[in-house]
Amino acid sequence: RGGGDRLYRRHAVTWAADRGEAQPEAAWLDRFRALLPPRAAMLDLGCGAGLPIARALIEAGHAVTGVDAAPEVIALCRARFPTGDWRVADMRGLDLGRAFDGVIAWDSVFHLDHADQRGMFAVFRRHAAPEAGLMFTSGPAHGVAIGSYGGEALFHASLDAAEYRALLAGNGFAVVAHRAEDRLRLAGSGEKVVAVALDVGYESEAAFDCAFKRLVGVPLATCRRGRGAPGAG
Repeated sequence: RGGGDRLYRRHAVTWAADRGEAQPEAAWLDRFRALLPPRAAMLDLGCGAGLPIARALIEAGHAVTGVDAAPEVIALCRARFPTGDWRVADMRGLDLGRAFDGVIAWDSVFHLDHADQRGMFAVFRRHAAPEAGLMFTSGPAHGVAIGSYGGEALFHASLDAAEYRALLAGNGFAVVAHRAEDRLRLAGSGEKVVAVALDVGYESEAAFDCAFKRLVGVPLATCRRGRGAPGAG
């Protein structure tokens, strides 16, 4: 996983606090849930500390199985959500011996290298029930980008959209929706990044700028000038 699991182990509590409870993913999560039966069984791959994705699913009545390679974040999940099924495991090659109605890999697969990302599609297929939904995040183009967190390098990689589509098709998935660069809603929207950030739950521009630098590895102003922005996520 490009060393990301080890980094998250070292910084588990700080990272969980930085991740916070803001949910810019809410619209995508609602759309995903709309494709699935009520109380669908969900598999959250790279679940982190359970906020906000797993919590939102649990509160909506779903049974959640969360998998993460970092025992420290799984311990946080178990403390916060004792009804969940939380597993310490490497998602590469994972085989839980059961299938789920929904599989989510949000902000996790892009920490794998290209070969491991390709291998994840067999993992998705193995854990997907008939008519199951799959939702994951990736970078916008083929490449590798090194961000930083806690003063340490944080690996990101992405395949290109055409290869992701081919891997999905080859494993029995049809693409329902895809949007490039959606996280900041920059492409042609005319919206200011900070306005979007406040809209999805950050309390101030300063708070968003701080979180952006921690998660992406460069200041927001650098990305506005088009320099130094990682190409994943």
